[in-house]
Amino acid sequence: MSTRDFYDQLSPFYHLIFADWEASIQRQAAQLDSLIEEFWGEQVHTILDVSCGIGTQAIGLAQLGYHVTASDLSAAAIERAKAEAFERRLKIDWSVADMRQAYIHHQRQFDVVIACDNSTPHLLNDDDILTAFRQFYACTKPGGGCLITVRDYDQVERRGVQVKPDGLRIENGVRYFIFQVWDFKGDIYDLSMYLVADNGDNEVRTQVMRTQYYAVSPNTLAALMAEAGFVDVIRLDDRFYQPVILGKKPNVAAKV
Repeated sequence: MSTRDFYDQLSPFYHLIFADWEASIQRQAAQLDSLIEEFWGEQVHTILDVSCGIGTQAIGLAQLGYHVTASDLSAAAIERAKAEAFERRLKIDWSVADMRQAYIHHQRQFDVVIACDNSTPHLLNDDDILTAFRQFYACTKPGGGCLITVRDYDQVERRGVQVKPDGLRIENGVRYFIFQVWDFKGDIYDLSMYLVADNGDNEVRTQVMRTQYYAVSPNTLAALMAEAGFVDVIRLDDRFYQPVILGKKPNVAAKV
């Protein structure tokens, strides 16, 4: 199953990954807003989310007053995000695009480019990640920057088959048990996400969705971000639920 197919199938259930999706929207937006203000100041108005999914970050940032443009590989996720934004009366420019073609697709620049929720490691080699980062760079205004959040794969044992429970969710009287199985093959692992729906009778309905990830070190990502042209690239921990890597685009005008 491709990454696109994985998220097309997951999009109706994506909010169940979070114990409280609405609270996560607000919390993550506040954390990202704090980082944006700290590193780029109050002059940031436009944000491009290149892996928006069903809108977890894009919606929260739009609610804080940012002008948000958002794209994702999954058409189904974008349709869900549009519906969520419409329900909240938010104006967000949604579209379908591969992050490796971010500038080719959007053809304009933004104050800050973001890619959250461990989306970058869906690109399975350094060359593809560098291609994406160069597109992010092209999408960034001078003086602006890029912010990504990723899993800390340096803390992950990269071997064997591992089971990762996401937890039990209850919605509309249905119990959903969600868990992941990771099957490592070197630095690449196959991820199978199982969603078991229990309606309270003697049978359950199970769906499985599959994708792949590259267990790339945050240090490698920081080096690739710098290679793409970003400066002052740093990693921050304990500011988001995942490590944050951010870099700035040189302000050419300031050097004249």
